[in-house]
Amino acid sequence: MSVEDLTSLSRYYGADPGYVIAGGGNTSFKDETTLYVKGSGAALADVTADSFVRMDRQALSRIWEKNYPQDPAERENAVLADMMAARRSGEEQKRPSVETLLHNILPFAYVVHTHPALVNGLTCSKRGEEAAVELFGGKALWIPSTNPGYILSRRVKSDMEGYRAQRGRPAELILLQNHGVFVGADGIEGVKEKYARIMERLESKIVRRPDFGGALSSCGGSAEIAGLLGELAGTSPEGKEPWKAVFGRNHEIAALVEDRASFHPVSSSFTPDHIVYSGSDPLFVEAGTGAAVDLLRDAWKKQVAKTRRVPKIAALQGLGVFGIGPSEKAAKLALELFMDTVKVAVYAQSFGGERFMSRDQIDFIHNWEVERYRSKVSVE
Repeated sequence: MSVEDLTSLSRYYGADPGYVIAGGGNTSFKDETTLYVKGSGAALADVTADSFVRMDRQALSRIWEKNYPQDPAERENAVLADMMAARRSGEEQKRPSVETLLHNILPFAYVVHTHPALVNGLTCSKRGEEAAVELFGGKALWIPSTNPGYILSRRVKSDMEGYRAQRGRPAELILLQNHGVFVGADGIEGVKEKYARIMERLESKIVRRPDFGGALSSCGGSAEIAGLLGELAGTSPEGKEPWKAVFGRNHEIAALVEDRASFHPVSSSFTPDHIVYSGSDPLFVEAGTGAAVDLLRDAWKKQVAKTRRVPKIAALQGLGVFGIGPSEKAAKLALELFMDTVKVAVYAQSFGGERFMSRDQIDFIHNWEVERYRSKVSVE
């Protein structure tokens, strides 16, 4: 057991978009004294041994003995400061994953946290908790939708202790509503075996899969609309050129943009990652009697006035979807995460239909410095 094994395990899942997109997901290895956890914003597919932050486990454990402010922003800032202080000497230039506290309390040498669309079809569905019992029996611990960071770690800690007291063993997997899954084992093969069982059981219950056939990167009018979206969004951080917009259309997208009602299953956010990379309020522009560019300008103005944020996704009725960002990389990432949203919505049909994050949880992510940092690192 070693950090080399952790690197190999991280790359194994990071290279598979069925498990991880962009800087999502995190991994760790621990011994009695030290936790090695992935740095915030680093892509699992590209990690090296140096990508992990060495943390003092005793110092992390002392965080549970402290009382923190009730104000969410003050609380998370204080916890972050204590977590940064728990870094081992020589790690001062690294920033540990936001889920570090959670990794430290799980009783396994290796922990892999991912956000597979297939899993989130379950965790972001109306029947998710009930279906989890049907699929995994008493082996899974279900955590209701909870703000990430300290509050989530505290909730998991409490529920894990209750689970263990009742059953005499730790849960084999932790399913986080509107978030993802944690899997742990004392060896890397154990992690792989557990993940394989999870995915196999979910696959057996899926009634429909996304149809991404007929993919198009451009079509009539899309180039003009992309240019206008970039101008509306603003200029790059350097202020030298407009934002970028990239177009996407396939069979699934074509069905979603038929009208506003058809678009509803993807009209909000399922998980924090979706908010970070593709926003929480996609713009839907209905077709009308006027020119498309005029309809877009009017809809954009109203959306920004309402949300006070630049949309990262714009859907035009009958045309397709655009990812928007300050760079082409960011725009492509926004579109990629939106496609993941589509997958989750389709898979959720197998478990009673989609369930979005609540508005207060969405606002928490928008206002959380940790996620702004992760987003910045991932698109640089």
